[in-house]
Amino acid sequence: MSRKAFDKSLHNMHNALLRMGSKVEKQLRTSIESLEKRDIELAKQVVKEDDKVDDMQKEIENMCISLIAMEHPLASDLRDVFSGIKIATDLERMGDHAVDIAKITKRISADNEIEIMPDLVNMTSIVIEMIKGCLDAYIDKNLDKCYEIANKDNQVDDIYKKVFKDIFAAMDKDKSFINEHSQFLFVCKYLERLGDRCTNICESTIYLITGKIEDLNE
Repeated sequence: MSRKAFDKSLHNMHNALLRMGSKVEKQLRTSIESLEKRDIELAKQVVKEDDKVDDMQKEIENMCISLIAMEHPLASDLRDVFSGIKIATDLERMGDHAVDIAKITKRISADNEIEIMPDLVNMTSIVIEMIKGCLDAYIDKNLDKCYEIANKDNQVDDIYKKVFKDIFAAMDKDKSFINEHSQFLFVCKYLERLGDRCTNICESTIYLITGKIEDLNE
């Protein structure tokens, strides 16, 4: 494989990651929408589409294996390929969290009186910004953007702590909706994990750019 062909294949892998990230973002939006509207059909759609996310991960892994097998990559090329594999893994797990949220829609009664907490919607908005930002940072090899996105995870963590306190207070005040409140605790946890996955992608990008391993989830 010529260098030009290698670079084109690398570019194709980058584009595949962007498509996967876009798919995961859509999955998350739909899962939260299903929860807000108590829409079982939307929730089922998220679960069904998860196979496509899994297929995208496999496609990217195969592309990376081909890149290594067909060329003697430079050290920077290898970091790019290995980062791509790790990012695809994180995106696949993020898709799983979106599915977890959608499944919660199916466990909450459609006619209950408890609406999704605004803080959870706010957490979702921040996480979606992080998904877009961390992938942009990867494609652009933007170190400053990596740290900027990682700092957003602090906002997610702060909301996570607040929501946990608020939900436990609500459960203590009114025990008739303990199941519903418990389910929202899980939603909060999945969103917090999504934020952590985004910082993982930033760590992979930092490794790609500098060759150094940093822990941004401390």
